[in-house]
Amino acid sequence: MFNTRGWIALGLLSAFAVPAMAQSFRVQCPTSTITHPVAANNNSEPAYSGPTYTAPSTDYTVGQTGPVNGAIKCQQISGGDGYAVMGDGTQTYLFSFGPLSGLGKITSGQPGTDFPNEFNTPFPVSTGNYMVPGDPATTVDGATPGNASSGLVQPLSMAQLATVAGSYNGAVGLDYDVAHTFNIYDISESGNTVTVVLNAQSPFVVGDQIVIAQGALMDLAGYTGTFTVTAVNVINSFFAPNFAFQYTNPTIGLAEVKATTDGTASSPPTLTGHVDPRQIMDVGVMNGNIPAPMMAIDEDDEFFLTLTNVGMIMRPDLFEQHTVHFHGYPNASAFYDGVPDASVAINIAASFTYYYLAPDAGTYFWHCHITPPEHLQMGMVGQMYVRPRQNRVASTVTLYNALQQQELDLRTKCDSTTDILCSNPLPAAGDNGSTGGFSAGVATKTYAYNDGDGSTYYDVEYPIQMHGFDPNFHFVGMTFNPEGFADMKDKYFLLNGRSYPDTVNPDPLQTQSADGVYHFSQPLPTIVKITRGQRALLRISNLNVSEYHTLASLGVKMQVVGYNAKLLRDQAGNNLYYTTNSITLGGGESLDVILDTCAVRSTPSDPSSSCTTPIRAGTYFLYTPNLDHLSNDAENFGGQMTEVRVQ
Repeated sequence: MFNTRGWIALGLLSAFAVPAMAQSFRVQCPTSTITHPVAANNNSEPAYSGPTYTAPSTDYTVGQTGPVNGAIKCQQISGGDGYAVMGDGTQTYLFSFGPLSGLGKITSGQPGTDFPNEFNTPFPVSTGNYMVPGDPATTVDGATPGNASSGLVQPLSMAQLATVAGSYNGAVGLDYDVAHTFNIYDISESGNTVTVVLNAQSPFVVGDQIVIAQGALMDLAGYTGTFTVTAVNVINSFFAPNFAFQYTNPTIGLAEVKATTDGTASSPPTLTGHVDPRQIMDVGVMNGNIPAPMMAIDEDDEFFLTLTNVGMIMRPDLFEQHTVHFHGYPNASAFYDGVPDASVAINIAASFTYYYLAPDAGTYFWHCHITPPEHLQMGMVGQMYVRPRQNRVASTVTLYNALQQQELDLRTKCDSTTDILCSNPLPAAGDNGSTGGFSAGVATKTYAYNDGDGSTYYDVEYPIQMHGFDPNFHFVGMTFNPEGFADMKDKYFLLNGRSYPDTVNPDPLQTQSADGVYHFSQPLPTIVKITRGQRALLRISNLNVSEYHTLASLGVKMQVVGYNAKLLRDQAGNNLYYTTNSITLGGGESLDVILDTCAVRSTPSDPSSSCTTPIRAGTYFLYTPNLDHLSNDAENFGGQMTEVRVQ
């Protein structure tokens, strides 16, 4: 699972920081696991039909006590540096994460998280008039847009990648592994069972596809082709059993081939996480984003996240390690928590795959945990949210009954009488008849939490990351260390890495970096578009290391339904949602806020019911009332402000 040397496992038993040692780029996205055993079922979210485990069972073998819920999700990101541009045109240097998978999704403002069949897709060799980076025959000496003329390969911008790869969302650099090829020592047949003896120990296992190829000196007529291994460790007259395997040949009655060292048995090239590091460097260098690539998974998912440290081109004197720490996110093991005291840190030219089980639904965020005040201030912060299983409740099942089903699962049980941290007890009002909306693999109703009464229903969602930085600190970070932490004072204030009016620019923002190439630096706009009568979920988080931030909404009421990835509900099941026109967050906090553009609904208790009296169409504003946060170190350039467009 990890790209580390064998002794790294000892880190699980030690209390000191252990760096990831393997100097190689690899990715991991299994098509099946012990908890999601059927690969064909892991490329889409299944309906939630009941608990995976039923009390009193604690058996971790899926399928023994209940249905398989959730799927497998994967993502790859780079750790390195880059640039961003502010509303007044100022460029600033970043320590930053960038996307190495889900490029098509990221450039369109979506999370870059993939199902296995999306992630495990090799980068296309060519599209139209462009060749992708990493092909040495076509990307040197100016053959590709963005290349230097002296034989150096410069990375393509994400805009060029969008042109080259279209909607490509797989892992950049993923390539077929080299086939395992062995000389055949002897081959013989009994009925239609063929025994192959190799001149080396066989690595093949039952089920492998084997290619038998003709040799110059061996007549293998009738034996050549692709077959499936049916048995291994076969007793033979020449070598140890582990040198031989068998397959079934549909043609019988062939003459035995004499012992020889000619002819080969090979496994076809496969996708095993092997990558072409040149593609990763071509795309990943100076490709930092602010916010960092967004992630989104569903409850019951298994999430494989690969971090590849591509180094800091602008600071070659630094040997910065990086990690991923999901802030406030309950991990089953500290090994994947990203805090290097109890986890691992990823060196330059290395990759590491984190493994997570999706926790309770809500809005989380993540950041690098190497010298956190510095790396957070420099831009290594991103968003991550978990969608509730309530989204996958069938349209024929009430949400209340579905939440009752979750109470039967020991992993998701929320007994408010014994657990003071229980965040989603059954609603006090009981079963109000609200039903799910999952049908034919598609959710027609979406919710922020497993509420059981449909009260967190929304139509559209918008993640909003609040952040700020000190431009002097960033300048020092680009030139020399150490920075002046005591003198740090934020002067630029951002929503999703942008300041107004850039927040309402629907296109990804590009910044020209020191390599002369434009990179997508801030792909995520903050325009909130709502059709009259609909509800928009704002997933708001504050990742500033030194400032509180306030957002106000005039004309569209804000209903706060979640705080720090917890549903606002007391232990008796009473909803504690509140309506306000402004919210305030400290660093490291998140809120789930619903903007409702309907004044009166046909069924007041059902947010998904038809709207009889919508508010007026027009442009409203979501902004900070802190006036010093409305300027980016200059007059007439807005900071934390964006538009809510009711259409």
